[in-house]
Amino acid sequence: MAKQNIAPTKSNLLAVKEQLRFARDGYELLEQKREILVMELMRIVEQAKTLESDIDKVIKRAYPALKEMLISMGAVRVEQIGSAVNYDFQFKENHINIAGIEFPTLDVLFPKRKLFYSFLDSYAESDKVMVEFFELLRLLTEMASIRTIAWRLAGEVKKTQRRVNALDKMVLPQSVETEKYIESVLEERERENIFVLKVLKARQLGENG
Repeated sequence: MAKQNIAPTKSNLLAVKEQLRFARDGYELLEQKREILVMELMRIVEQAKTLESDIDKVIKRAYPALKEMLISMGAVRVEQIGSAVNYDFQFKENHINIAGIEFPTLDVLFPKRKLFYSFLDSYAESDKVMVEFFELLRLLTEMASIRTIAWRLAGEVKKTQRRVNALDKMVLPQSVETEKYIESVLEERERENIFVLKVLKARQLGENG
């Protein structure tokens, strides 16, 4: 690893030592942050897996229920009931904080289920379909929110990992190499100064003798 191109002076040595201390502290903090982010990402991935399982279960109930409704009531009546259903969904922006990073999320506020068709002019199958698909919609919106957070969190993990790698593979080795170089040059100068002083002292003693 190439050292920094700076003059080997005591002041620069102090500056490099300070830079090295900050780099090591930064590396430790970033490594801790990366570990926290990875743990949170794994937790969210597990949540997504659980949701996927729940969605599969609801789908296995919802579509057979719709099929039964079509058989019992006919496609025309099913379409009429479907056209009558009208819900207003509200959206609310929230923020969650993970490892000091704020992630925006969008929550869907589900209204209470209503009866949009005549109770006497319907079948039990239609009520079952409404219940199942309402639940399916709720799970799908929750999944969308979780996947968005997971995607952004994965991006933060990659970004943090790049910074950790930069410190570990470039900044820290370069600073250590520069520190060693400056120290070796200063030590060599010190030895030369001591040697020169000894020579001058010997000459003075010879002249006085």
